[in-house]
Amino acid sequence: MNKKIRVTGNVQGVFFRKCTQQKALELGIKGWVKNEPDGSVLTEIEGEFYAVMAMEEWLRKGPPNAKVEALWEEEGEKQGYADFSILY
Repeated sequence: MNKKIRVTGNVQGVFFRKCTQQKALELGIKGWVKNEPDGSVLTEIEGEFYAVMAMEEWLRKGPPNAKVEALWEEEGEKQGYADFSILY
């Protein structure tokens, strides 16, 4: 399963990308995460159905210092990522 998810709110400057990477590795999720110019965080995640659902649920809250306001998501085709990266 593959999803692209945009997270809005107070999500930059609060270690959102690093914590997302750590959670993804914990769940066996592959893909990437990056900050967007509009202040949101964009991530593409892929893995087993339940792992992707667990990751999405985590993204709804984010790390302790984040304040997530909304999630936008779109299902896509598996890309075959080898790991989970932070893009700059």
